[in-house]
Parts: sequence; C-alpha cells; structure tokens
Amino acid sequence: MTRSPYELSTPSDVLARLHPRLSAYFGAIPPGHVGRGEGVFDVVGTPRRWLWPLLAWFARDAVMFPVWERDVPFTVENHPARVRRGRAGREARPAVRAHRTFRFRSGSRTMVDAITAEPDGLVDHLGRHGRVSARLRAEVDAHGPDAGALRLVSTRVTFRALGREVTGLAGSLGAARAPLARRR
Repeated sequence: MTRSPYELSTPSDVLARLHPRLSAYFGAIPPGHVGRGEGVFDVVGTPRRWLWPLLAWFARDAVMFPVWERDVPFTVENHPARVRRGRAGREARPAVRAHRTFRFRSGSRTMVDAITAEPDGLVDHLGRHGRVSARLRAEVDAHGPDAGALRLVSTRVTFRALGREVTGLAGSLGAARAPLARRR
C-alpha cells in the first residue's frame, strides 16, 4: 500500500494537524507489516437499552455491542488489504482491515472493520461481512486539549442485506452523529 485510505480521502490540511505519532500511525502500512495501536474511546454504544437486542444481533458479526460505556480502553491491529463492496464487479479499494479489542467492564470484545478510500470520503465497513458501512469525516483540532487527535464523525450509515442497501440507518436509530475520538 503506497498511501493509506486516510491519506487518499482526508484533506491535507486536516492531516497536517495530526500529532506526529498519529500521523505515522494513520499513514500507509508497508507491505508485510502490521500496524498496532492503543487508545481510549470516549464513548462506546448507546444508553437506549431498547436497542440492545438489535445490537446483540450485530455483535454476532463483530459489528457493535449492546453496551453503554465511557472511557473504554482498546487495542487495535491493522493490516493492509484491498476490499470490494457493493455492486458486483466494483473495483477493489485500498483498505486497512482492523481487529479492535475493547476492554469493557464486563470483559473484552473484538470489533472487525475495514476502512476504505471511496470517491466521497472514508468509509468504514463494519463486521466480518461488512454489512454495515459508515461514511466518515475526519476532524483534527489544531488547538485545545484534543489538539492533534483524530476524531471520526459518521455522516451516513448503510445496512446491506439480501442484495439491498438501506441508507440513513443512523438517523432512524436516533444517532445522526456518532463522534469517535481516539485520544493519544
């Protein structure tokens, strides 16, 4: 991989504000290497317990989990990949495939995803089968307590099943924005 999905899809002025350690982490992974990292998610899950049965169903595919926790430590292992999603015959995109292990109070759970560089920005294909995709906007503050940290904000979520795609799932679940901050 010569350039990472982040480098291909994020404006250069945003990437320039990344902390130097994060800049290296979100850059291209050399062939034959693995990227490893750790951090803390500010929030994981939803306080809407009525959604937890649905989230438990998604947990079987390592997409998301029926939890609501703050300050959740995680480790991640990233591998360069090429991912084909959507309509048959679509070109495989450069991707970073990740296994992210969250250390919840109830025990560890692993989420699987692949981030690709799409024409309209970063897209995170969640789960072992990539049936849930989130379009992401990358943000980096230049000043303040989180200066240099990457924040990924989901702007659209799509669910794929039985050959069909349903877009806007996040809005119907009451979470139009889902900021994910990975702190240094």
